[in-house]
Amino acid sequence: MINFDELGIDTTSVIEKLSTATQHSSLDFLGIPLFDSQSLMQLVLRFLFNLIVCWAIIHFLYYKKKGQRDYYFTFLLFSVTIFLLIFLLDNVKIQMGFALGLFAIFGMIRYRTESIPIREMTYLFMIIGISVINGLAMTVSYAELFTTNFLFILMTWLLENNRFLKHDLPYKIILYEKIHLILPERKDELMEDLKKRTGLDIVKFEIGNIDFLRDVTYIKVYYNLYENEDFHSSKFDNIKPTDF
Repeated sequence: MINFDELGIDTTSVIEKLSTATQHSSLDFLGIPLFDSQSLMQLVLRFLFNLIVCWAIIHFLYYKKKGQRDYYFTFLLFSVTIFLLIFLLDNVKIQMGFALGLFAIFGMIRYRTESIPIREMTYLFMIIGISVINGLAMTVSYAELFTTNFLFILMTWLLENNRFLKHDLPYKIILYEKIHLILPERKDELMEDLKKRTGLDIVKFEIGNIDFLRDVTYIKVYYNLYENEDFHSSKFDNIKPTDF
């Protein structure tokens, strides 16, 4: 057996040189590795996990009730953008203050073309928060990360479920021409006429301003949704006339 110490060869330095040579022999360009299997696998797994969580909240909890495709598109792309931005910037060791600054900037975004309702702003804030958590949580276990995301889904489902939180009744504002039925003693006749003509399960109604010149009045009718029916609002729903 060859004794390298007797030959005057420093085995430690030889091992270090071989290790350095191996590192330099890996594929890179200008000091940046062209392929890092471990980082790529972590990116793909975390991205899919974040995408599934955000998609489940958007599709099954938000879109099922609201049915607005524009916000569906916005929420999902916000999730993808925020996650990739935070994940990749975290890999270059950015400071936590800068990451929180980005979170605050995106959280305060307001579209100039149309004001975002408070409900949509809440969902947007939550989607951004989930994406930031999934992008920055590099030191916690996968069990903790899974539990955190599950709690987001659970709380959103509880708040959206009518069994746990009673929602306001949907309503429509109707321009009504039979003003002779608005008398208090003809309340029942008015209710029957509104149900017959609208086909809605009307619970109550409110009479707004009355125009005797045109013989019309505004009536706000509150109604129950039929079984297995979801309330899908649009930009024309719940319009409040200035003269109501």
